[in-house]
Amino acid sequence: MHIPTILACCAALLLAGGCTATSVQSTPEATVPASPTRILVFTHTAGFRHDSIPVGVDTLRALAAESGLQVEHSEDPNLFDAASLSRFRAVVFLNATGDVLDGPQQLAFERYIAAGGGYLGVHAAADTEYDWPWYGDLVGAWFQGHPPGLQTTDVRFEGDQAGLAADWRISDELYNYKRNPRSDVEVLATVDEDDYTGGTMGNDHPIAWCHASGGGRAWYTGLGHDAKMYADPTYRAHLLRGLHYVTGQSADC
Repeated sequence: MHIPTILACCAALLLAGGCTATSVQSTPEATVPASPTRILVFTHTAGFRHDSIPVGVDTLRALAAESGLQVEHSEDPNLFDAASLSRFRAVVFLNATGDVLDGPQQLAFERYIAAGGGYLGVHAAADTEYDWPWYGDLVGAWFQGHPPGLQTTDVRFEGDQAGLAADWRISDELYNYKRNPRSDVEVLATVDEDDYTGGTMGNDHPIAWCHASGGGRAWYTGLGHDAKMYADPTYRAHLLRGLHYVTGQSADC
């Protein structure tokens, strides 16, 4: 039965006292519930695949549990539609690579962020979706290259993050980015190129940052290539702050 016919019948029944009036509303696209308790950890790869993905998923699952959240891990791009995304408070691109979403999926994700959703990118999230300018703005800067192997250097936290550690010594794959995002984001940490060879960004080499983006929140760390990083207490605290920020549990990133 068509909606006009239903409404006409209901109007007649109302006169007879046999129908309760209800409003008919359209379902908005890409709405984010007030307090969803689930995050999506998305690890689809269309390029290089990191061996650290499984331990990264386990780490995020543990950190989410500390924050009263649940993790749904998936490699399925079909979850990027309005109905599916509305179940998540935030979406994590954990070492995703390459062209992972088609046009309608990209549009659904844009609408999700515009409705207040959160995005957290880990490491190779910056090596993803080079033909999607909106995503480039969301992640903050795209990957350009990196020196071979793991490099050892000091990470220097900035702002409120400085309380996590002073001159944190790490060994990881250190990305060079196509641009320095500092003018558009709040830089959280930099690496010291004097400590290793192959850096191309000079004296200011951001490695982690956050920003408000298109109605939502975005947070990115370039660290997380090596599986050993996920056992480091400072790195876990770093990720946890990002998780709290993108899920709206804290205004501090």
